Amino acid sequence: MRRREGDGCPVWGALQVLGDKWTLLIVRDLARGARRTTELLAGLHPISSRTLADRLRDMLRDELIERRAFGGSPPHVEYVLTERGRLLTPLLEALRAVGQSLDCNDCEDRRARQDSYCDFCPRRERAAASTPPPARRTQTDDSIVLL
Repeated sequence: MRRREGDGCPVWGALQVLGDKWTLLIVRDLARGARRTTELLAGLHPISSRTLADRLRDMLRDELIERRAFGGSPPHVEYVLTERGRLLTPLLEALRAVGQSLDCNDCEDRRARQDSYCDFCPRRERAAASTPPPARRTQTDDSIVLL
């Protein structure tokens, strides 16, 4: 992790690590576990793939996330929060509470728009408990066999 230039204030340094809104939204989506790049793109709409790649690179450099490459064809890469990255999760809860207090948005707005709560929302667990889990996609062999 690189040291931050500035006035020496920890608030200033933390804001430099956070960068922009996408960092905390990536942390929000990784708070419940590892995610692939495509899953992050889908959950962070309208982020561009270039912006996501830039933020992931910055977060790797700042040791907030870890990149896990599993190889295979196609390559399988996942991102997961490090211990250092998990230090940002209390900020998410504080921002959620402030957002609700200011009536900025409501969890039900997201559910109506994207048919799900965000990964960090406490309502997500209650909804998951009351509905059966979605069917997981299984690996199928789509190859063509020539005889």
